[in-house]
Amino acid sequence: QVQLVESGGGLVEAGGSLRLSCAASGRTFSVRRMGWFRQAPGKGREFVAAIRWSDSSTDYADSVKGRFTVSGDSVKNTIALQMTSLKPEDTAVYYCAAGTRIAGPYNVWGQGTQVTVSS
Repeated sequence: QVQLVESGGGLVEAGGSLRLSCAASGRTFSVRRMGWFRQAPGKGREFVAAIRWSDSSTDYADSVKGRFTVSGDSVKNTIALQMTSLKPEDTAVYYCAAGTRIAGPYNVWGQGTQVTVSS
C-alpha cells in the first residue's frame, strides 16, 4: 500500500537541465529501495538510477552516469533525479519505482512524467 507520484517533467533544450521529484505515501516503512526508469517511443522500459535506503547507496545506468544524480530524503519519503547535459535521446516517459523486498523486483510504480529534450 505505497503510492508514488512523479513531478518535474517538461520540455527542455539539449544541454539543459531538469529535476524530477517523486513522493511516496502510504506504508512507506516497507520501502527498501527507490529508483527511476524510463521508456522512449519504440523502446522497452530501461533502468536509469536507484537509491537503497539501508545505506543510501546509488546505482546508475551507463548511459546517464556522470550526467544524472539521484538523491533521497528518507524523512520526507522522496527521491529526486537531477538531470544535466540532457540529450535528445533522453526523451522518454520517466517512472518512479519502489521495491518493498530487499532483493526482489520493483513492485510499486508511479504514473510517469514526460521529459522531452529538443535539439
